[in-house]
Amino acid sequence: RTKAAVARLRAFKPPPFPLWDRLPVSRRAAVLLLLYADKKGDLRVVITMRAASLRSFSGHAALPGGKADAVEETPYQIARREAWEEIGLPEDDSKIPAPFRIEHLCYLPANLARTELVVRPCVALLHTTEPPVPVGGELSSTPTVEESLIPRLDAKEVAAVFSAPFHNFLTEKDETDPPLPEGDWYQGSWTTWHDEPWRMHFFYVPVTNQRVTKPKVRDGGLAALGEHGDEEESDAKEDETMAPRYKVWGMTARILVDAATVAYGKKPEFEHNTHFGDEKIIEGLERLGRLGPKKRRGSTITGADIKKAAEVIKKKEEGSKM
Repeated sequence: RTKAAVARLRAFKPPPFPLWDRLPVSRRAAVLLLLYADKKGDLRVVITMRAASLRSFSGHAALPGGKADAVEETPYQIARREAWEEIGLPEDDSKIPAPFRIEHLCYLPANLARTELVVRPCVALLHTTEPPVPVGGELSSTPTVEESLIPRLDAKEVAAVFSAPFHNFLTEKDETDPPLPEGDWYQGSWTTWHDEPWRMHFFYVPVTNQRVTKPKVRDGGLAALGEHGDEEESDAKEDETMAPRYKVWGMTARILVDAATVAYGKKPEFEHNTHFGDEKIIEGLERLGRLGPKKRRGSTITGADIKKAAEVIKKKEEGSKM
């Protein structure tokens, strides 16, 4: 199942999105959906809990990522730079310790954040280059990501880093082996976004069965590994990162559902939107001048804005058919 999933992601080609090259730097962002195989060979995805000190989405679960620094940066370069700043994943492949390496598998269609950023998801695989080696008649176990490569954290941006079973983002029930903490894996509801029905996914990832890494600030502001049970200075969101399940929702949950749908070649068990990303509505907003270099103070994308953008795209499509 894992080999087939990786092959599908590697072969996936998102629709062309030339608007990206016209967007100002201030509107560009990317996230890294980093996969790896656990001891059983099943794919897991790395997720972070944002620090309470951040201005936007503080205390929320998120994929490593952030805004572009320069026009020349590709989405993958943005995502890798931010992953270095947030979770210490080396930006330079040559600095990733052996036998690990990273392979960029694909991009997914761009998403529209409520902060008026255009977010490009980048899917990558963190895997080993070495097979198990016979030692004394037995196969030696290769190092695992969980045990040896979950890197140091930047205490200024990340409150915790954990992982979740990737295939589980297609199912309504936990796929993690018991014992499990109380609570459901999935809940969902419909809301209105982009002036159309939009499915909100809420996943509750059990973390009692894994190493949850937290930053521990030392002299000079350097961050080092810490785990549940460490005595460390807490912030306003400490309760969020001490719960037996971490909530993953919003755009992050939607990206994970889309990526799992591509990887495993099947639809989710729960109700969901049928399209990936928000590229049509992004194009409409850009045509309306809502994605300029400077964001207006206090500006947010409203339902009226989305409706206008949808009308612009509809007229464009109708014109192209004539």
